[in-house]
Amino acid sequence: MAHPKHKISRARGRKRRSHQGLTATQLTPCRQCHTPKMPHRVCHNCGHYAGREVVSTEES
Repeated sequence: MAHPKHKISRARGRKRRSHQGLTATQLTPCRQCHTPKMPHRVCHNCGHYAGREVVSTEES
């Protein structure tokens, strides 16, 4: 089995993992009600997707 000859310093290990950081989710406004939603998903507020109503929502 491979065994490292020297200890990898914190800086060197963190440089190698620098591309693994998390990114924030991108939100787009809904075309109907303009509330932020995730792209390519039905709006939870009004139930519209791609300009048409997909899920009926009951108004209180």
